[in-house]
This record gives sequence, structure tokens and C-alpha cells, in this order.
Amino acid sequence: MTIATPPLVSTNPASGEEVGRFPVADRAAVDAAVARAREAGHWWAGLGFAERRRRLLGWRALVTGRMTDVAELLHAETGKPVAEAVVETAAAISDIDWAARHARRVLRPRRVRRVLAVAEAAAHLEYRPYGVVGVIGPWNYPVLTPIGSIAYALAAGNAVVHKPSELTPAVGQWLADTFAELVPEHPVLQVVHGDGETGAALCLAGVDKLSFTGSTATAKRVMAACAQTLTPVVLEAGGKDAMIVAADADLDAAAQACVWGALTNAGQTCVGIERAYVAAGVYDAFLERVVERAGRLTVGAGDGADLGPITLPGQIDVIRRHLDDALARGARPVLGGPDTVRPPFVYPTILVDVPPDALAMREETFGPTLAVTPVDSMDEALRLANDSPYGLGGAVYAGRGAVALARRLRAGMVSVNDVLSFAGMTSLPWGGVGDSGFGRLRGADGLREFGQAKSIVVRQFPSLLPSRTFDRTERDVARIVKTYRLLFGRPPR
Repeated sequence: MTIATPPLVSTNPASGEEVGRFPVADRAAVDAAVARAREAGHWWAGLGFAERRRRLLGWRALVTGRMTDVAELLHAETGKPVAEAVVETAAAISDIDWAARHARRVLRPRRVRRVLAVAEAAAHLEYRPYGVVGVIGPWNYPVLTPIGSIAYALAAGNAVVHKPSELTPAVGQWLADTFAELVPEHPVLQVVHGDGETGAALCLAGVDKLSFTGSTATAKRVMAACAQTLTPVVLEAGGKDAMIVAADADLDAAAQACVWGALTNAGQTCVGIERAYVAAGVYDAFLERVVERAGRLTVGAGDGADLGPITLPGQIDVIRRHLDDALARGARPVLGGPDTVRPPFVYPTILVDVPPDALAMREETFGPTLAVTPVDSMDEALRLANDSPYGLGGAVYAGRGAVALARRLRAGMVSVNDVLSFAGMTSLPWGGVGDSGFGRLRGADGLREFGQAKSIVVRQFPSLLPSRTFDRTERDVARIVKTYRLLFGRPPR
């Protein structure tokens, strides 16, 4: 007797209301999806850049026309306010547009300059699709984050199998269904549903590359699984982003940005601001502005709320543990505190006097909390900000020297006199360093991430310096030595 696998049931984190039911993909189902994608990928790659561009721009237009539909679905599955869901969708639309419009320019075959050693040959470079790309997406931004991989992989000529978070399967299915309306011929973009077991199956199903977004701990497991088949990976993992505020910063603008950067999506943002290091001379004024702004925010499940529920129930325990640990170590809440944890909601908490070894300063909290610390110099601010295993994003508010500070911040992305602006800059790569992962999504680097570089060298006339032959003479060798000494033997002046 065969026992049917129960479906994956998606529910609203605030109300518990059912959003949808989806079949769970076991190992055989994942393997079958990858096999279908293999055939579909050959067809999709054969369409060429121009036709893929047309189809992707059609998808962009379709998603744009249905922005409010997917925003409502995002609200239902994650609990985030509809306004935040609209902003997320808008950023994803920009990703589709940029990938479609720039794929040919970035990835097309091209001639490359010759080099002396092979002067007789023409050099050609092209980027070939991998074939099938697996994408494992997160629950906090289930439209924007997967699209940062999906759109670029598709534009590069790959087929995609997407495993959305088990908390947001309806959004993942919506992406695949809408794409199929524009590309009905073959299953170029498929979705497989399930939990970590389904994700592990995708890692081992023969995909040619895998893109993962999630926690650092899970990223390590994904990388270990993919290592069994030498499947290359792109990993965007956790973050503990810091903001630096200099004495000459615009404090009103800095406070507004800090509150939004720390508390948007109830703090459930991988590039959210969790630490702020502020010049001592303006610390009190900055803190006052932050507390006043954060204290005005509303929390709830309704459309008018600024902050929605915590989507992942287990994250509430992490937030509570970080708060309890900080207070036990001498930190003080100037807004909120332990009583702000009221499942499924967590209200904003602003902490001061948090020791640098507290969990709230070392580990990713992923909730609506912020630690604000005074510093005597920008060197001290950088030292504290960089004292983290993570290095995803960050922000600098300053007048003179702002860009110089940004360059010294250990992070893959930094906003200057703004916050999270790199999330909307689709022309730039997205990714981090250290425990925040490696590889890059978006921009030209993101397109190249999903194309395999292929070098072709075409000989056009006999070698001037015959080295790649057993027929070379002593005279040929002497000419090679003389030529290289003439060209490369002089020390720099």
C-alpha cells in the first residue's frame, strides 16, 4: 500500500488562514523536473539573445500589469504590508528588464586582443549557457531575491528549476505560471515544492549550477551537497549590516534611513541595518531622532501597518534570545524591550550600551531590533563595523570623506548617504564576503555568473616565434629569448 505524501500547505503567518496547497516534490519528481529542463534548455538557448529578450520583456510587462495581484499574494504568505510587497515587486521587475536588455551586450561572442606569445592567432571569447540552473529561494523576499537569479539565468540561455521556500510556495508557483504564459512551448522555468529535503534533492539532481539564498548554516550544507558532484554554486548567505554616521552627517536623513533600513519588513532583511556606529558628538541627537521615528511605527496584520508579523515562527525565539542576552550583559532598551515579543509580532526595539560580544552584535537577529553605539572616531567605527564574520551590505552617512569610508567598510555593497539603495541598482553586482557568501547576482557580473566562459583561438598564419613544436631550432629558441628580453627585460621606471 502506497501512502500519499501530504501536500505542502501555505498559511498566512498572522492569521493562520490557508493560502494554498501544493504537491511536495520527492527525489524522483525533482530528477524528472531537471530532465525536462535539460531538453527545454536546449530549445531556449537556441532561440538566441533577441528572441529571449522579447520573451523576457513580455514577462516583465505581464508582471507589471499584475503587480497588485502578486503584492496581495506576498502579503498573504509573508504577512508583509502590501506597500512593502509592491516595492519588492517593482525591484524584481527592474531585474527582469535589465537582464533582458543587457544579456547580448555582456555575453555575446567577441574578439579579444592578441598576445605576443600567440601573435599568429585571433582570440575569441563567448559565454555558453550552463544548461540547467537550480535556484533555491528564501521566504523573506520571495519575488525579488529569486528573480535576481532566475531572470539572469534565463537571459543567459539557461533553463531554471526553482525551489521556493516552503513558507512561500504560492509566490514561487505564481512566478512559474506567469512565465509559462509567455513561454508555453517548453518548461523553461519550473517550480518544485518542499522543505529542505526537496532542496537537497535539487542539489543532487544534476543541475549544472545552483544559486542559493538563505542562512549561512544552510548555505554550508548546500555547498557540501553540491561538492559531491562538483556543481558550482552562488551563495548569498546571512548578514549583520552596519551603518556608520559621521559628525557632519545630515542627522534627519540618517535617522530616517536607519529606521527604515533596520525595521523594513519587520527586520527580516538580509541587508537590513542591525548595528549603527555614530560619532559621539552627534550620538544623542541621532538616537533621539531614531527613537522618535521608530516609536511612531505601527505593527499588525492590516494593510495600514508599517510592520507585519514574523514570517518564520522559529525566528521569534532567536529574536527573544538575542534581546535577553543583550540585557543580561548590560544593554538598555531606549525603545521596546523583551515585552515587545508578542507572537506572531515583534515590536521595534532600540538598544544602547550593547557589548560587542553580545549575540545581538555578533549573530544575525533578523528582527525589528537595532543596536546604536557611540564612537570617538571613524577609525573606531570601521573597526567595530568590520569586526564581524559577515560582510554583505552596509551604509555610510557623512559629508566629507563618505566614499572613502565606504571603501573601507568590509562589505560587498555599501550605500552612501542612503540605505539599501544597492538593492535597486540592477546594473551593479549583488553579493557579499566572508560568511555572507560568494559569487555575484545582478548586473554584468550576475549575467556572467550564469554563462560559462569559452575561449576559442584561431590560427591565421605561421608562428613568428615557433614554441609549440618539436621542430623548433636553436635559432628559433635564441630568437624567442632575444624578443622577450627586448620587450619585457627592462625594469619599470
